[in-house]
Amino acid sequence: MGSKQAGKGKQENKHGGNCFWINEINLRTDAPYASRMIVHPAPPSKRWILKPFPDAPAQQTAVESLVQTLNISPFLASLLVQRGVSNFEEARTFFRPELTHLHDPFQMRDMDRAVERLTRAMHTGEKILIYGDYDVDGTTSVSLMYGFLRTLYDRLDHYIPDRYKEGYGISKAGVQWAADNGFTLIIALDCGIKSIDRVAEANALDVDFIICDHHRPGDALPDAVAVLDPKRTDCHYPYKELTGCGVGFKLLQALCQVRGLPESTLWPYLDLVAVSIACDIVPITGENRVLAYFGLKQLNTAPRVGLCALLRVAGFVKEHETCPPPERALDITNVVFGLGPRINAAGRIKHARAAVELLLCNTHDEADDHAYGLQTHNKDRQDLDKNMTEQALAMIRNDELLIKAKSTVLFDQKWHKGVIGIVASRCIEQFYRPTIILTESNGKAAGSARSVAEFDVYEAIEACSELLEQFGGHTFAAGLTLPIENVDAFRQRFEEVVSAKIRDEQLIPRVEIDIPLDFSEINGKFYRIMRQMSPFGPHNMSPVFRSDEVVLVGEPVVMKEKHLKFTCRQVRSGHSFTAIGFGMAVWADHLHQGEPFSICYSIDENHYGGTSSLQLYLKDIRLG
Repeated sequence: MGSKQAGKGKQENKHGGNCFWINEINLRTDAPYASRMIVHPAPPSKRWILKPFPDAPAQQTAVESLVQTLNISPFLASLLVQRGVSNFEEARTFFRPELTHLHDPFQMRDMDRAVERLTRAMHTGEKILIYGDYDVDGTTSVSLMYGFLRTLYDRLDHYIPDRYKEGYGISKAGVQWAADNGFTLIIALDCGIKSIDRVAEANALDVDFIICDHHRPGDALPDAVAVLDPKRTDCHYPYKELTGCGVGFKLLQALCQVRGLPESTLWPYLDLVAVSIACDIVPITGENRVLAYFGLKQLNTAPRVGLCALLRVAGFVKEHETCPPPERALDITNVVFGLGPRINAAGRIKHARAAVELLLCNTHDEADDHAYGLQTHNKDRQDLDKNMTEQALAMIRNDELLIKAKSTVLFDQKWHKGVIGIVASRCIEQFYRPTIILTESNGKAAGSARSVAEFDVYEAIEACSELLEQFGGHTFAAGLTLPIENVDAFRQRFEEVVSAKIRDEQLIPRVEIDIPLDFSEINGKFYRIMRQMSPFGPHNMSPVFRSDEVVLVGEPVVMKEKHLKFTCRQVRSGHSFTAIGFGMAVWADHLHQGEPFSICYSIDENHYGGTSSLQLYLKDIRLG
């Protein structure tokens, strides 16, 4: 539907509006075929959650307006309205992000105090310590802040706490190290919002703190010179979902304004901000979408040498290349699964300082050495992850109470602290429910929590706070520490809290579907315009569609004993497409010629043997 085929770039359409789109391609390649597997029972379907269709009168008016002014189909217009885009100007902002769309950093509470203290420290020659957490957000935050400030000032250093000796957040050892080495200002990134005691200790040692955090504050704030956190209840900053690295970026943006530096000096650092946004799983909306959009551009055209080296060891860039070629452009998913685990591996296996050193490298040779080190750590992490996951799943399967429970809390003092969060996620893949994996660390039980859609694990942990020594995190991921003797009581209490709060349907994996779609609507123009909606991520996911009355064309094929591939035709439209289901080989023996079924899927472009074609990437199948 809609009018004439859009051309490249921006062009006038017959309605006098403008049609604009970007062709962004995410490569996938086929794998060799394998033989059919043995028959397995058909897996239960996930919950198919159809997002509210924009059928209210005002929404329908918006859909019709977008169809006319953008020269797009009603299906694409409906996707936009679902994402809060209802007119041409909003569409232009959505499709054409600009760095001028970033908010004034001084709208953030305490920003003026933070900039004044930082400026004074640089003017009077104080020693400044850049302190950050050991995960991707923390290490990119430190690399951003230290990397930029060292171009202006040389009396600074960086510090990442040891995951195993110091634990999460601002540590007593870190504060003491700063005082012993003459630092009078600490800029804490991606941590600190609950470090009331540590900041008080620092104040007693004449060490000031500027906190740049994005986690939920507690009832009281630390007595720091400045506490930058858009989630403060008294902070009226327009966007609340920045990463820790994003908050650090806003501090540097404010510093540039005060010092009269062009903000363009910050743009080369946006690759770090994009990596933090991707790997911290924050919403890709508002300011994050602008930062991610331009950060990905930086990553794909001129990444810093450390990230370029990491892209090489991850297989995204060939040995002779310095950044990904346009036909292999990286997206948020590539960053999450390609770069994130390797950066995180430094802190999980040894010390996260190695990740910061990589990200701060100035030469390719030096960066390559660090990148290969992280690659080795990542392989070690994968082995630990696999073994611990097998042990954890066996513990559940061999315990009748755990099998029937609505939560999972497992403890083994020998488990490696660096991968317990990953193991929690792996357990949820098999037993879909809020999960906490605990191990022993410094005489305490330390754990990582992961949740399922629609359930706030942070609140559930908070309800057990009388048994804990420390906890913090987000709705879907959290960390906690408790006395080992409290583990059994905590397991029982957590199960009680989860059982009282969680609904039965929340224990079934869900697939969110944007709109039903006929195969006849899927073509090159549809795909190109849909890709403009990227970068995709939380709250702006790659669209998922539902199609009914689908039948096989030929036999399904199993690839690598895990994956499913088949050609399917929609009866009413007569159009056919190839579909791929990763990890869905079990369905091969339950799809039969002539028997209709329904699918939900995303659409992407497949490149194989020098040709390109649109392909359906399956999320789930329903028989009948």
